[in-house]
Amino acid sequence: MALGKIFNTVESNGLIFLRLGLGAVFIAHGAQKLFGWFGGAGFEATIAYFEQNFGIPMSLTILAMATEFFGGIGVVLGLLTRVAALGLAVVMVVAVVLVHLPHGFFLNWACHEAAGHGYEFNLALLAMSLTLVVSGAGNLSADKWLSEL
Repeated sequence: MALGKIFNTVESNGLIFLRLGLGAVFIAHGAQKLFGWFGGAGFEATIAYFEQNFGIPMSLTILAMATEFFGGIGVVLGLLTRVAALGLAVVMVVAVVLVHLPHGFFLNWACHEAAGHGYEFNLALLAMSLTLVVSGAGNLSADKWLSEL
């Protein structure tokens, strides 16, 4: 069955750590944008900011916010991991190209307001996401359980 291939995964117990870390980061960032949690701007302000500063239309901003939050949940649970991780990878490519690339590689913590953040963190998240796209969720995941049905 073709649908079963979505849930296929490599035999690995170690991917749980990658999934938990990656998922936590994206759940938190998505929650900032969607709900204003953790010091975030919230839904309407995020839409306005993305439109004004990056020319990203509302529909794509909503898709990105939902991908971060719900994709993060999917990655943590190991549910539809390849699909969720692919969405997160696309969000990171867009973030690098539209936001972080002009600021160089490093995060620039000491002077982030003036210099802006580089793309090193986004690159790490992109690499983590692509690892899950290629490998799947590993053992200890909903995908693994569903692949065995």
